[in-house]
Amino acid sequence: MLDVLNSSHGRRAVVKNGLVLAGAMAVPSAVSASLQKLTQGQLVPQSQPPLPSPRPFAAPRTSSKVVRPELLRRALASLDRQGSRVRRDRVAIADFAAPSAQPRFHLIDLEGGQSKSFLVSHGSGSDPRHTGWLQRFSNQEGSNASSEGAFLTSSYYTGKHGHSQRLIGLDPTNDQALQRAIVVHSAWYANASMLRTHGMLGRSQGCFAVGESELAEVFRRMGEGRMIYAAKV
Repeated sequence: MLDVLNSSHGRRAVVKNGLVLAGAMAVPSAVSASLQKLTQGQLVPQSQPPLPSPRPFAAPRTSSKVVRPELLRRALASLDRQGSRVRRDRVAIADFAAPSAQPRFHLIDLEGGQSKSFLVSHGSGSDPRHTGWLQRFSNQEGSNASSEGAFLTSSYYTGKHGHSQRLIGLDPTNDQALQRAIVVHSAWYANASMLRTHGMLGRSQGCFAVGESELAEVFRRMGEGRMIYAAKV
């Protein structure tokens, strides 16, 4: 007898649920109206979920074919020395052991491992005979030479070379960069077309001059507060 009652109760529940479902499907506007009664405040969670833990800094997955291992090691050691003064997600490395005909300005995403390289000029005082190779560095006013060491990318401005970015020298070998107006800017003599006609780029007055069509991407990848490391290793 108990089994019969349970079976009868189960059939009534199924029929009742079916009628309710059929009624809801027959009047979807009623369901929509009930949902519209919810306020925005009711949709906002009452407490903020815990934030994920910050990812630890990891060595970049940059190939040694992009940046030579010793130069990369020195750049990362310099980045560690700067501590919180610089942002640590991206870095630029100027390999002045390479000639100006090669893309030697390497912009590296240290978190994602991607990189892109650009042509960049060196200063006329670093290559007096215009060989295409940097011969020496200088930190002296009026030398028109490139300086070695770590630079902090600073504010943007528009000057005689158009849109430019100020640099702050972080080492004794380049601490006059701001006073010398050593900046990142574009120049016609840093365009790739120079290689077809002259086999090398023209020279700057010590600035990091890149191609006119590449400046916007360089600025977008670097931004402010990041490090440029220049060396001849």
